[in-house]
Amino acid sequence: MKKRMVNALLKARNVLTSKSGDQMTGWLIVVLIVVVVGAVFMTLYQDSISTIWNSIVTKITSLLN
Repeated sequence: MKKRMVNALLKARNVLTSKSGDQMTGWLIVVLIVVVVGAVFMTLYQDSISTIWNSIVTKITSLLN
């Protein structure tokens, strides 16, 4: 999986740096990769993120009270 991600990023970089290539397609590929990686990260670590966020909110509200 990691090797495929690296290959996709290298292909996207080649499209972005190519003077004759379509740069809009390259940017769309980069945005798609970022969204997919972000979605996977959020799915895998949703409980941890929620716990950390709730503890931050609790500390802030306790400081304000």
